[in-house]
Amino acid sequence: MSYKIILTGATGMVGEGVLLECLDHPQITEVLSVSRKTCGRSHPKLKEYIVPDFLALQDDDKMLKGYDACFFCAGVTSVGKNEADYTVLTYDTTVHFADVLANQNPGMIFVYVSGAGTDSSEKGRLMWARVKGKTENDLRRLPFKMVHNFRPAVMKLTPGQKNALPLYKYFAWLFPVLKVLSPNSVSTLKQVGNAMINTLTIGSDKTILEVSDINELGNKVS
Repeated sequence: MSYKIILTGATGMVGEGVLLECLDHPQITEVLSVSRKTCGRSHPKLKEYIVPDFLALQDDDKMLKGYDACFFCAGVTSVGKNEADYTVLTYDTTVHFADVLANQNPGMIFVYVSGAGTDSSEKGRLMWARVKGKTENDLRRLPFKMVHNFRPAVMKLTPGQKNALPLYKYFAWLFPVLKVLSPNSVSTLKQVGNAMINTLTIGSDKTILEVSDINELGNKVS
């Protein structure tokens, strides 16, 4: 089978890594990158839809119709933000975008990049973890075929990536050490991207995928 994918966050580290895996996978025939600015890449499979404000998207937006899955990789850091602002950027934006897609593509699989340590109870001490937990919980209530919440931790860049925080570039040498000392805290972005694709090609019944789940699914060949 072949699949058409919507991807957000292609201008960021995780989204770019997932995009590269999608463009390289023979069963992915089209990727629509929805972003506030161009990702700066050109590929026969790649289309771009520039949307300055995700919250302004309408339920009948025909640009978003006819897709099999959404890999929602867009996100912002909570550093320097209060809870109200972070909630708008993380919860409101994500859930509104997903709601628009659910109206257009009720049979879609929706994959959300959350993070290790996300708080499903929505009552924990860490602000970002509570907001992410509420986002995960409310996404699962939307009428998609399936929602998968990915909770990666440390991720190794894919060769050829341009968008990465300096921290990841300078500390890349630590990845093999962490892989030995704490294997359930590290993934490659190739594994993350493959795991997302495999939610389509192989399937998964898990709504929350921790690092070990992501790596297991990402190592499978579809």
